Amino acid sequence: MNLAFDPGYGNIKLFGPEGGLVMQSAVAVAGGARIRRMTGLRVSRPPKCVQTGNGRFYTGEGAHDWGRPVENLDFGRLSGSPEMLALFLGAISRYGVPPDPLNLIVGLPITTLMGENAVRTQNDVKAFLQGVHTWEVDGVVCNVVVESVKVTSQPVGAMFDFLLTDEGEMPLDRRLAFRGEIGILGIGMNTLDLLVVRNGTPVQRFTAGETLGVRRLLELMNNGGYSLAEMDTQLRAGSLNTANLLSVWESEVLGFVERARGVSFRRFSRVVITGGGAKLLRKSLLLRFKDKAFVPDEPIIATARGLFKYTRKLGRRTERGG
Repeated sequence: MNLAFDPGYGNIKLFGPEGGLVMQSAVAVAGGARIRRMTGLRVSRPPKCVQTGNGRFYTGEGAHDWGRPVENLDFGRLSGSPEMLALFLGAISRYGVPPDPLNLIVGLPITTLMGENAVRTQNDVKAFLQGVHTWEVDGVVCNVVVESVKVTSQPVGAMFDFLLTDEGEMPLDRRLAFRGEIGILGIGMNTLDLLVVRNGTPVQRFTAGETLGVRRLLELMNNGGYSLAEMDTQLRAGSLNTANLLSVWESEVLGFVERARGVSFRRFSRVVITGGGAKLLRKSLLLRFKDKAFVPDEPIIATARGLFKYTRKLGRRTERGG
């Protein structure tokens, strides 16, 4: 079974034949006694608890309320850290553990695939994910076999989400856009990724990445000792007052885009904008890129959805013998 995996710092995203899953990338070490029922207080349900060879971890929304928060924003966590394994297996548990072997396609931040460590990063991610995984979730033993792993960048997934239909076909108008230049701007929790593709080839001078994602906004606002995941939960619920600092973060994001691309976006056929930041800065980004801008429906899961569409494109090509 083909499955797309986007190990985002704000959300873990999976997309496969049964559709998509978005799970907050919150993880906490489980342990200690629980508070039982108290008169006058409601009883909350714990998030899924995943047990691996590294220990027990709460995963997903509410994890930081139940255990010791683990917040590692280093890129090294993508290559096999205990918390990333717990998040991956927790997401698989929620999606539904498949009986058949998995063929994974993984989207990473573009910064991890640049420079002298790019090949090592890809190899480390493949080694981490490929093979047999056995774990317990809420006391139930689960197994999954990852037969193969392909690695690409998250902006590539966003591009294919724009270009391809759900069946993996590329309509004529999108084919014409693909032959020109397409700009991709991904604003996630941790990173801001820029990629320009011309006729299937990246334009190196426009490729860039920086840790200016939504985390930057949350860091600007955090003066109360909350974890990033807790603040992110408040942001999603609409209970975080961003009025004073949203414009500051917006200026940093647009300033980085300006330095990387300047007015060159005018020559692009489209500018595809994805990630949680696309929702927060939608109005400003549409004003900046005008009719060039394309913000997909559900921009948070667009990367994983696009990668899955790409696997369908490859499957159709194989069926045709090309």
